[in-house]
Amino acid sequence: MDTVALAATDPGRDQPWADLGLKADEYARIREILGRRPTSSELAMYSVMWSEHCSYKSSKVHLRQFGELPQETPVGTMLAGIGENAGVIDVGQGYAVTFKVESHNHPSYVEPYQGAATGVGGIVRDILAMGARPVAVMDPLRFGPLDAPDTHRVLPGIVAGVGGYGNCLGLPNIGGEAVFDSTYLGNPLVNALCVGVLRHEDLHLAKASGVGNQVILYGARTGGDGIGGVSVLASETFDAEGPAKRPSVQVGDPFMEKLLIECTLEIFAAGLVAGIQDLGGAGLSCATSELASAGDGGMHVELDRVPLRDSTLAPEEILMSESQERMMAVVEPDDVEAFLAICAKWDVEAVVVGEVTDTGRLHIDWHGERVVDVPPRSVAHDGPTYQRPFARPDSMDVLQADGAEALPRPSSGADLRSTVLRLAASPNLCDKSWITDQYDRYVRGNTVLAQPADSGMIRIDEQTNLGVSVATDCNGRFARLDPYTGAQLALAESYRNVATGGARPLAVSDCLNFGSPEDPAVMWQFAEACRGLKDGCAELGIPVTGGNVSLYNQTGETAILPTPVVAVLGVIDDVTRRTPSAFTEAAHRVLLLGETREELSGSEWAHVVHGHLGGRPPAVSLEGERALAELLRESVGLLSSAHDLSDGGLAQALVEASLPGMVGAKVSLADVHDDPFVALFSESTGRVLVTVPDGQLTRFASLAGRHGVPVTTIGTTGGGAIEVDDLFTLALLEVRSAWTATLPAALA
Repeated sequence: MDTVALAATDPGRDQPWADLGLKADEYARIREILGRRPTSSELAMYSVMWSEHCSYKSSKVHLRQFGELPQETPVGTMLAGIGENAGVIDVGQGYAVTFKVESHNHPSYVEPYQGAATGVGGIVRDILAMGARPVAVMDPLRFGPLDAPDTHRVLPGIVAGVGGYGNCLGLPNIGGEAVFDSTYLGNPLVNALCVGVLRHEDLHLAKASGVGNQVILYGARTGGDGIGGVSVLASETFDAEGPAKRPSVQVGDPFMEKLLIECTLEIFAAGLVAGIQDLGGAGLSCATSELASAGDGGMHVELDRVPLRDSTLAPEEILMSESQERMMAVVEPDDVEAFLAICAKWDVEAVVVGEVTDTGRLHIDWHGERVVDVPPRSVAHDGPTYQRPFARPDSMDVLQADGAEALPRPSSGADLRSTVLRLAASPNLCDKSWITDQYDRYVRGNTVLAQPADSGMIRIDEQTNLGVSVATDCNGRFARLDPYTGAQLALAESYRNVATGGARPLAVSDCLNFGSPEDPAVMWQFAEACRGLKDGCAELGIPVTGGNVSLYNQTGETAILPTPVVAVLGVIDDVTRRTPSAFTEAAHRVLLLGETREELSGSEWAHVVHGHLGGRPPAVSLEGERALAELLRESVGLLSSAHDLSDGGLAQALVEASLPGMVGAKVSLADVHDDPFVALFSESTGRVLVTVPDGQLTRFASLAGRHGVPVTTIGTTGGGAIEVDDLFTLALLEVRSAWTATLPAALA
């Protein structure tokens, strides 16, 4: 009697469903679906596929609203969107771009190097599975306080993992963030983004269609690393000592992944694939069930054909393993020989493990015994859906009433000067070269902009110079003060950063990092952030192409700041005409676009100087952001630089614009705001610092007037210092010394 048949004869057998993370009602639902108890292999599959990380069971009711957004971008059609491995958008000239950002937070806490490295590897395979060549990566990171011992444990390993894996693949790392806050202590955030390029006709989707088509597993062998990995780790709250469950974190091999990329692209070029899926979270459980449910609905797999690194693995362990560098393809029988020949050429192991059927069932056998007989959709798509209770906590009234405007502020020139230096040297605003110098930002020769520029930019066609620009942003303090507005502020900043380089923003991917969904206050934050992001995208006229949700990001009772990271991708027709972020020449006029208001709550000044968080975040005008972006795009060729204003306000923008080229500026604050402190440190949104040659001033002013964007002339570039009225002078050498010293001193 095989295992499935046996399961129908002993319904009362005890099973470790709770140890695998399932709830009592979920286990009961599985029994109802199957009409019997599950086998141990079926239980393993349901447990990982119904985990929070894989099934989105607490978040899907809120994510559905993104599907209501228009599926068109400002320049064309969205070719693939939510539900696929990654979103794909038309960028013109027959090209499409796919991009996505995902999390690998919990594994990176447990094993920083491998957790971060395999996060990069996983997102790269998502992009590859769409039929695209991966061309660049980015890494939004969040850590605990810079001086905390655990930050010193996790940060070097995470940065080395991101850099090591991406560098070995030959992918430039063109941007990201590194943010420090006490709430991330014990729960760092490691979000990874990848961008890929393809021709329209090369698009591939994850589906198993065509009865009799063969199912081929290729890439690395399956081992015991990552059994239950991210699917389990990312679906529970860590206690003060770390995670209660410690499944092994996946181990990456970037050289195997490089072979897998080139092998897969050659297979695509030969037209040998009917459907394809990478193996990431939930491993074979995910690939088999998702391919089957998205195709003709049936698949038969011989599990004992799976190449193993560890011959002692049980079938349920093989199904749960998240070993890296593996792909699954659906191939027509006549094409199998050619498929296997290409794999052999690239020294990539490939095995036919099954075939597409018309049974409507996923059948998996192990040494002649049937161990899985399930409706594939019940595993992949019909998992539990929770209507988690959520409510705005009463504590928000007290928090929002405690604004930063009443905090003591500097007024003398000397005090303002020291505040500029203190903020420039603070962990969140200081030079991040200690991190970014570990990444190859220019490999492949198509990087146009990279850190410390406002956005990353890549050339995708060497003949026409067509390019794309990407930025990721989120201020978790703003989201804590008002999650609806905070999500829109993250969207607005990424949108603005793409526009400063001269690109037209097209589409959004997001990585929504929050605490425990079992806390109604956290679920309220999540619901509000989703609503804010959806409304913001609707107003800006851009779609959400996909993304990721990471919940249970908290240590004990301490949840992270709500961190809805938003990635915006834009297109630029000619990258040679992009606008740089830093001052490039002397004697150019310095202009401030947008309006400055007394908006200091949640600011970097309040955080660094007073350790304060309270009040309401800056107001956001998406209509104003859209007009500003159009102005910046139409002003390509008129502007000699453009740098957005965000964390640290005008003071930090002046620092960051001056230091790369060591070109100073002499500015006046009189027309910015009547309080010099507010003029320097307000974090009002919708503002950009630009420089314009004298000969282009009239034309630029006319364009700004047509778009309704306020323009204030504040000074002139040149010299070796930042001079602010008669208040203070800061030599650039002194600023650079303070700005660059922080991370090396802390992490040496």
